[in-house]
Amino acid sequence: MATHIEPLLTIAELDSMPDDGNRYELIEGELFVSCSPNRIHQTVSGNLFFSVRSYLIDNPIGEIWATLGVIFSEFSGVIPDLVFVSHERRNEIASGDRVMGSPDLVIEIVCPGAENERRDRLVKRQLYGKHGVKEYWIVDFHNRTIEVYVLQGQMLQLQSILTEKDELTSSVLPGYRCKVETIFAI
Repeated sequence: MATHIEPLLTIAELDSMPDDGNRYELIEGELFVSCSPNRIHQTVSGNLFFSVRSYLIDNPIGEIWATLGVIFSEFSGVIPDLVFVSHERRNEIASGDRVMGSPDLVIEIVCPGAENERRDRLVKRQLYGKHGVKEYWIVDFHNRTIEVYVLQGQMLQLQSILTEKDELTSSVLPGYRCKVETIFAI
């Protein structure tokens, strides 16, 4: 019995689709669709952006961007909530409109729903590990936690789960410190 295999989509095909207000991501040729983030998601994203951007003003080691497209391959392109790229890698992977390679740090804020959680906690974590993202934060407003993953080989391994009473630090942002409670302040 023959199995029908769906053709993989490419980034070029994704780019040719009309803009309908949805967020489209392509992971290993499979299309994922998300609706726009809600107010709480955007507030948490803004708090994180402000925290890291403030750190970068005093420690100019790179740049952080919100909802910037990241292309890993012909079959994988995503739109993380926040990405950080060090200055030493910027010209190599972020000289155009998108990041074309692995950022040093990717931050995803979990949206409600089992499919969204699975995508951020499993599918994207595997993609980011495979392509060499050094650090990955999963921010969960509902549980008020931040999971910090660090690259070991080609896998992102859980380093810590932080709660509001903890302080967030980063191996790719030397000296960065942020009280988790400030990230969830809305």
